[in-house]
Amino acid sequence: MPDNLREGSPEWHFFRGYVGAALWSSVDDAGEPLDNDRDESDIAPETLSKMHADCRDFYAANLAHIQCEGAPLSREFEGSLAARKAAMAGHDFWLTRCGHGAGFWDGDWPEPHAAALDAAATKAGNVDLYVGDDGLIHA
Repeated sequence: MPDNLREGSPEWHFFRGYVGAALWSSVDDAGEPLDNDRDESDIAPETLSKMHADCRDFYAANLAHIQCEGAPLSREFEGSLAARKAAMAGHDFWLTRCGHGAGFWDGDWPEPHAAALDAAATKAGNVDLYVGDDGLIHA
């Protein structure tokens, strides 16, 4: 994890939700989800840095929409309401930007926040993870 994330902060929860969704929804060459036998420590440092930068920028640019009244709460993490909203937003940021069948648009986020978050995540573009010859996860 990048050193400048304070554990337990909303941004930390956003990043954790994003990485969790990335590993859960990405598969290896055998079609197995990456989170079956890999975790964040298996992500190449340059990929982890890029993931953090994407999360930092998205979170900062969309904070008002992420921390809106009625935002869904992650059940994956304990913490404040702000942290649980952030974790859910991180999860949905990955799903939306990568075109999965769920995300900001699927009805859990209140409008107009859902539409704004969906547009911002879609604009961020798709990311594909793969396991490289070095055994690490790359984008």
